[in-house]
Formats: sequence, structure tokens, C-alpha cells
Amino acid sequence: MTSPAGRADDLHERVRTCLLCPLARTRGHAVPGEGPLNAEFMFIGEAPGQNEDRQGRPFVGAAGQFLEELLAAAGLRRSEVYICNVLKCRPPNNRDPLPGEIEACRDYLDEQIDLIDPLLIITLGRFSMAKFFPNQSISRIHGHVKDTAGRFYVPMYHPAAALHQQSLRETILNDFRQLPGILERARAARKPAPQPEPAPAPAPATQARLFE
Repeated sequence: MTSPAGRADDLHERVRTCLLCPLARTRGHAVPGEGPLNAEFMFIGEAPGQNEDRQGRPFVGAAGQFLEELLAAAGLRRSEVYICNVLKCRPPNNRDPLPGEIEACRDYLDEQIDLIDPLLIITLGRFSMAKFFPNQSISRIHGHVKDTAGRFYVPMYHPAAALHQQSLRETILNDFRQLPGILERARAARKPAPQPEPAPAPAPATQARLFE
């Protein structure tokens, strides 16, 4: 059986050489994702930007710097979490992802979720939110938690939103500050239920005396 590290290497190589949609013709580098394979947190953004396209790593520009500040507010370090995007290649001029592009990358993202098996999935922005919270508004449900089969999903604003709208900065920080408590709830939900102790065996019946 292939090890988790081997599966991750294979997945990343397939992403880097992917030709499933037209973004393969315009990208600099595909951006598979990064982080420990046993991470309890998985952060899913929308798509690589210019800096990510140059370096082949997620969240390395201004939004990435704010993400690290957000992680610190939650008592986390970047090295402890897994980070990826819905799209693995940068759309030209940082336009919004197209439905066909999201569909082309869907299996890669599903494979990453299966490989990491995180306790918490935090979506960053409306396009990653839509995968788990269809037909919802980020302004209405940000910071709310959905529990499905022992995994918690938390929609958040994209860090870049605070760079364009400073009034969102404290809102996003407050959402991230909730994460330690949500993690404890997720750990409790995933923890196997205690098995009842077996009932003691009945004492052997006393044999009746055959003769007085």
C-alpha cells in the first residue's frame, strides 16, 4: 500500500503537470498545496495569485501575510496547518474561477481532503465556501460551524477581503479566534464512544444436594 507521503507526492506531481483545463496554458506554476499530512486544520482558498503562480506555493503574497497573522490569533503556526486552493492554477488577471475550472480541479481537492482527513475545514472566500455551503452568503454565515460525520466546516472571509475593506479586519480576526474552541468540539466529536464494560459472568449455580 502506498504511504501517505507517496500519495501526496503523486498527487502534487499530477497537479503540476495537469492539462485538464485551459489554465494550463497560462499558468507559471501550478500550486498543489502544502502542510503536514496529519494536520487537524485544512484551509481552502480560492485560487493562486501572481506571487503564488511564481513560487508554486499557496498564500505567499499580502493575503498570505495576513493569513499568518490570523493563524497567530488562533494560536496556530503555518507549519501546523494544511493550505490549498479550489483551483490549482492562477486565472488570468486574478479573475474569478469559472465553473469548468472548478470542476476540472474538483477531484484533486477531494483527494487532498481524503488524504489529510482534517478535523476542521476552513473555507476562505465564497468559491471554496460554495463547495460545502451551496447557495449561501459569506456575509451571513461566516464563522458558523457545520458538523458532518465528525468533521467541522467553518466558512470564513478570504484574508484578501480585509486588504480591500479594512472594516472586515476585526471580523475576520474574531472568527479565527474561535478556532481553538471549535477544534476541541471537533476532537470530542471524532473521539470513539467508550465501549460499555462487559457484564460480569453469572456466578455458578450451587448444585442441589442429592442426598440428605
